[in-house]
Amino acid sequence: MIFLGPLYQLVVEQYAAHINHFPLIRLIFYSVDKTMLYFLFFLVIRWLFIIRRHLQLRRWSFWRHELLLYLFVFYLMLLYALTVFRGIYFPKQLVTHLALPRGEINLRPFVETMKLTQGQSIVDFIYNLYGNILWFVPFGFGLGVITRRKNWLLSLIPVILFSAIVSLSIETCQYFLSTGIADIDDLIFNTIGGLLGFCGYGVWRLVKRIWRKHK
Repeated sequence: MIFLGPLYQLVVEQYAAHINHFPLIRLIFYSVDKTMLYFLFFLVIRWLFIIRRHLQLRRWSFWRHELLLYLFVFYLMLLYALTVFRGIYFPKQLVTHLALPRGEINLRPFVETMKLTQGQSIVDFIYNLYGNILWFVPFGFGLGVITRRKNWLLSLIPVILFSAIVSLSIETCQYFLSTGIADIDDLIFNTIGGLLGFCGYGVWRLVKRIWRKHK
């Protein structure tokens, strides 16, 4: 790790022996660390673009848009780091993973998810179900913020499609890079998460509108 190494070692020394699912903690640390690295590259490229285009930096709308963009890009990078590039830190490692046998594919809905209920730990079931939903809630909410359509109900179908496409890209990459199981359940739960996130955006916008009227 480049950024979180010392903190990770501290967590290992203090809690590794007491946490049953510590590999998940390790995955989170490595994923956040990778995301921070490549997000810095994104910032450099983004600001080179801004400087070249001579954008108006003094406008509040510019900084608000930039902040939302940074949050959304960081989230997407972290999402792919957690789900696809688990054992991949640098691009050259992609070659090694592409040479591995292809991963598994499950096209039977809810079969593998129900099997997890019979496992030794319910944590796997909770993470597979609610984790896959929650990870895509920010995606749906972010799409709502970016599109800003007056009638947000008209955006439901595009949000469902975009959520499904992003989820499908994750499952496809997991298959070809052998970093996970390409599971139809993940596609379903991810899409539901994106839809819930977009509905959350609709509620947030409604509350904001009511608050402004009574201000």
